[in-house]
Formats: sequence, C-alpha cells, structure tokens
Amino acid sequence: MSFMGILLYLLVILRERAELLINFEMYRFHKIINSPKPDSMKNLVGFTLLLGFFSSCNPAGTTTQPNIIYIYTDQQSASMMSSAGNDWLETPAMDYIAENGIRFTRAYTTNPVCSPARVSLMTGRFPGYFSDANGEQARENAGSMKIPEVSEDVRNSTIAAYMSEAGYELAYGGKEHLPPSLQPKSLGFLDISDNEREILAEKAADYIKSEKDKPYFLVVSLINPHDICYMAIRDFANSERSANTLKRGKVELEILDKAMEMPQGVSEEEFYTDYCPPLPPNLEPQIDEPEAITSLIDRRQFRKGAREGYSDEQWRHHRWAYCRLTEFVDVHVQAVLDAVRESAQEENTLIIFSSDHGDNDASHRMEHKTTLYEESANIPFMAMWKGHIPAGAVDEKHLVSNGLDLLPTLCDYAGIDGQSDPRGRSLRPLFEGRDVDWRETLGVESEIGRMVVDQEGFKYIRYDAVGIEEQILDLVKDPYETRHFTTDPGYAEKLEYLRNKFDTEWFPSIETAKNLETK
Repeated sequence: MSFMGILLYLLVILRERAELLINFEMYRFHKIINSPKPDSMKNLVGFTLLLGFFSSCNPAGTTTQPNIIYIYTDQQSASMMSSAGNDWLETPAMDYIAENGIRFTRAYTTNPVCSPARVSLMTGRFPGYFSDANGEQARENAGSMKIPEVSEDVRNSTIAAYMSEAGYELAYGGKEHLPPSLQPKSLGFLDISDNEREILAEKAADYIKSEKDKPYFLVVSLINPHDICYMAIRDFANSERSANTLKRGKVELEILDKAMEMPQGVSEEEFYTDYCPPLPPNLEPQIDEPEAITSLIDRRQFRKGAREGYSDEQWRHHRWAYCRLTEFVDVHVQAVLDAVRESAQEENTLIIFSSDHGDNDASHRMEHKTTLYEESANIPFMAMWKGHIPAGAVDEKHLVSNGLDLLPTLCDYAGIDGQSDPRGRSLRPLFEGRDVDWRETLGVESEIGRMVVDQEGFKYIRYDAVGIEEQILDLVKDPYETRHFTTDPGYAEKLEYLRNKFDTEWFPSIETAKNLETK
C-alpha cells in the first residue's frame, strides 16, 4: 500500500473511532442537560471541546462511506407508482423514497427482459456485450442464461469486485436469474435468502439491523409484480412448455389469484364501473406495426392468445391484478425501509430503487415484456439519502440507464473509480442537483431489435428479428406510440441524426466498439 493509501486508511479508522466516541458523548449529553448535578456545565464544556476536536479530524471534502441498498423489483413499469401519478394503485413505500429523494421519469433498462437486464446489473454492460454458448449476442433470456465463464477483465470490473475493493460487505437476496459465473455467490456476495417475497423482506430487515464493522452493499431482489405473467400463460396453456411453467408456479398462481380478487361486497358491474383501471389509450396495435412484433407474439401461444382472445374486461382485469401485485411488493419494500429507520441508519444509508423492466400492461394488446415500447422499457428509478439528496425532486430531463449507470454511481459514493462500459455515468451529480453535462441520447437493446432515445423525446428503433425495419417515434406528439413517423419528411433530419448515433455511439460494429472502449 502506498504512503497516501496508508494515511487515508488511518484517517478513516480515526474518523470511525471519533464517530463512536461522539455517539457515546451524545448519549451523555442528553443525560447532562437533564441532570441537576452542579458539575453538569463542566461536562458539557468537555463534550463541546471533544466534538470540535474530532470534527477537525475529518479531512476537507471527504465523507464516511454510506451503506447502500439497491431495491430491485421485477417487471414494474415506470408508471406503476402512485408517486408517478397512477391513481389506480397505492404505493406508500415507493412514494416515501420519491418524497425524500429524487425520481427520474426517463430511466430505461438496458434490455427489457429478466436475465439480460440482470447481467447488466452485475456487470455494468449491455447484455449484448456477451456471447451465449452458440456465439450469438446474449440479448434474450435463454441465451443470457448460457453465457460461458466470463473473462478475468469482466470479473475484475463487476459491481461486486468494485464494492469489495472499496471495503464494502456484500449481501444479496432474492431473484437471481443469472448464468453461473455471474451469480451473486460466484462474485462474493453473502446470500441472505433465496426467497423472493416476504421472507426475503424479513431476512433483509434482519441483515440491516445486524451489527457490522464496515459499510454494506445490499441487493434486495423482489419478484413482484412479475406474477402477472401467469395470467395469460394459464389462460392459454396449450403447450408443454406452458404446462410445465404452471406446474412449477404454484406460489405464483396463488398470489396471482389473490391479486385478481374483486373487492368484497362489490358486484361485477360495480367492479368494472368504479374500481377497475380503464383500457389504455394505446390498446390497439401500432399502425403499420413492424413484423418483428408480430413474430414475437407468434413465438409463444399465450401472447397470441391474449392479443386475439382477451375481451376488454379481461384486459382491464389484467391491469387490476398488475396494480395489486405492485401493491403487494410495496409492502415488502416498506419492511426494508422500516428496518433502516429502526437501525437508526437512515441518514447514513443510500437507498436506490428500480426494476429490471416493465410490462406491456394491455398496450398494443400485449402483456409480458421484451418490446421497446415505453411500458416495457421505461422503468422506475429513484434514490434517497437524507441530508445528501434533496427531497421531492423529479427529473424529467436526464436519460438514465439502470444497467450502465448503477455501477459507476455506486463506485462514486464508495469513493473509488469504477467503470465497466465507458458510456455508463455516475448519477451522483444528478442525485445532488448539480449542473453537469449529460448524455443527449441513450441506447436500449432487445431480442427483437435495438433503439436510441434522445432528450427531446424521439426514439429511433432498428428491428432486426425479421430483416431490418426502421422506425422513428415522437413521444411528445404521440406519447402512446400509436404510430411511427419514419416516412414523414419533417422527421428526416432527426432520423438521420439518431441513425448516426445508433451506428457510431451505441451499437457500432464490433471493430468500432473495441475502439470506443479504449478511448
């Protein structure tokens, strides 16, 4: 270790000892000010001098590393919180994070399906950076689960490697859905629970309240509202694959049935009139829908069955259940937040909340995920750390990638330099309300294509599942993506601009990508 490294280490130790003494003296202080003894004032003066001395031991510009908790739900769209303006559900725990921190409205997953998104969580890279066992880009679930042993360079630049280097204790609980070499245990995380529901929340709470001798990084990976997947699978289970999924999903089906229950004492007519969410404005398929979407639907019978067979009432009931499942997971989030408060560590804990992807939720007569529509790709992203992140901020401008940006953000707060994909950025300046130059575009990939979104609300999509199909969408003029503007002359300049960003910045050829990584 270098001399500066040793010095910094000693300062950190001194600071920790100082904080322990100050906490003890704070306890004595409360005794002193309520004490009738004549030497109380002498003790109070001594406490003040001690506090001043130890405060001076903190070098200018340094802060104690916070505990960090990353709460990660599954299949939750950005709109699925009451703090996001959704009147059809109540999410007080998620709202608490928003009210006491910052919420981003333009946050995207790197890939809107479970396993690829989780590969990004661990590595800070696009899933397509990796190849599956057949040498194909790992852009879909099956392929990303078969990523072979990752390289030494990747292992040394995972989220676990960096946080461990920074001196953090690593803990992980809940859903993994990762290839063997990127599973939490393989990377050095303590496995606190394999459960993905209330038991996970309890185990996470126990971990948070336990005694530790160094800061911790905890991932709480909750499963819901993912159980919504089972509605269409059960309704159209006419394949062996669907039958096997249902056989393994007894708990999921039980929770789904609970979510689908109508309020007690309410008739079916009242349910659809007064309680059930309405159909979305973009219920119908997009005008001139790309063949890539059609092929995606045709690959699984339940997708096709839902699109062609669900009545308006069934789609609305799907939306009702999706809301209830989101409320169920909010209860588990609350248990985590309660534990942080009970441990008296809320002001020393950075809490980040997000999801791996969303759900199409009846938009374009689709459920499940995978598409590049907003419902599937736009995800919640919030952060709170009392006293450090301004409360109640809503960022509607900056483009955030939870897969690329989380790793450098955590490294920033941990006090080390860490980056995997060079296009990932630390979000700390945005969390803290500082003015900073930021990306104007952001890339997102999928098994059926890839896209680039920009700050002004335009989306360029290049589908590649059935040949090459291009689209440009305008989220300002058409926020529900009911049509595209690709052949409109008024969009020609923007189309060319985003095409160029796609080819040179976000999804270049392999040779160009290697050059970008070395810059």
